[in-house]
Amino acid sequence: MSIKTQFIIPEGGPYYLTHSIGPMTRKGKDYLDAHYLTPWIEKGGQAWPYWLTLMDRFNGALSKLLGGGEDEFAHQPNLSAALSKYLLSLPLKKSTTKILMHAHAFPSMGFVVSALKSDNFELVLIPETQPAQDLQVWADHLSEDIDIVLLTHVHSMTGVLSPVGEIARLAKSKGKRVLVDVAQSVGVIPIHIPDWDVDAVFGSCIKWLCGGPGAGWMWVRAEELPTLNPVTVGWFSHANPFEFDIRNFEYSETAKKFWDGTPSVAPYAMALGGIETVLDMGVETIRARNLELLQTARTDFDFTDNGGTICYKAGEQADQIENGLKLMKAKFDRRGDTLRLSLHVTNTLEQANRIANLLKPI
Repeated sequence: MSIKTQFIIPEGGPYYLTHSIGPMTRKGKDYLDAHYLTPWIEKGGQAWPYWLTLMDRFNGALSKLLGGGEDEFAHQPNLSAALSKYLLSLPLKKSTTKILMHAHAFPSMGFVVSALKSDNFELVLIPETQPAQDLQVWADHLSEDIDIVLLTHVHSMTGVLSPVGEIARLAKSKGKRVLVDVAQSVGVIPIHIPDWDVDAVFGSCIKWLCGGPGAGWMWVRAEELPTLNPVTVGWFSHANPFEFDIRNFEYSETAKKFWDGTPSVAPYAMALGGIETVLDMGVETIRARNLELLQTARTDFDFTDNGGTICYKAGEQADQIENGLKLMKAKFDRRGDTLRLSLHVTNTLEQANRIANLLKPI
């Protein structure tokens, strides 16, 4: 099956925006109709057993993609919600819990920690001037008073790919809890969560998994689940959601304890189609093609230790490059003087060469 038959690419010029939202998959569009809309039309309120099976299939697909058990995954609306729920579930003993992040991490995750100041969480940042991929930088900041390390696998503004396994081993050797944000890497960088030996992972399907917004998720180590007690709960967090006894609440023994009330089903129908499309292709195959396109677009830069996106800090030439991209009707984005251009399997060598021709004179 060709790429064109598996993805629905927005019309117009080249699509370089997968780092923001991946193109829709045809399977995802079909699943939305077949697994969400049609059961609703045909079964009404009796569609719930069908929809809950769909949610289980979503967890199963994540397990195949990333390793880890199906019961260790739980759907979440987004990474911020997942991180907030996780932090507030921890059995903390200290008066202040310090969380170390790099200043180039996605701001939303830092906002969560800052907003939990009244719950005695404190954000500690490694400065932007110190490289996020440098193991020694992390070693220098892992002081005794740091309790939790939140790593970003791929940084959205720089494209830097952090050596999560190495940093995690260092942090764990010092008794730190380790969390990982994989929003910009899952689907384009091969990941096997058990290899990292971390405590929790947060991700979404909106970018390289091409699953659309609203289908976030979290993975929590099974051995740790019994010690975690989320404060945001609902009937689907209950060990028996259909018991309907308001006087009795028991946490689910699985990661479903991080569910809460009635789940949104539609995003997960589309996201399942996206994950299955990626599984069918193979992340290793996707990454190989991504690297080929990246190196074609920028022969002067080694992308081996980068994510799937060109983050080109253009300085005074930013306007010139932006105008060139607009002339070719390309879909991209700009943050300050940094142009961001993603190259997925949906892109062509000709499109990569167009980036190269635009950047070479500069």
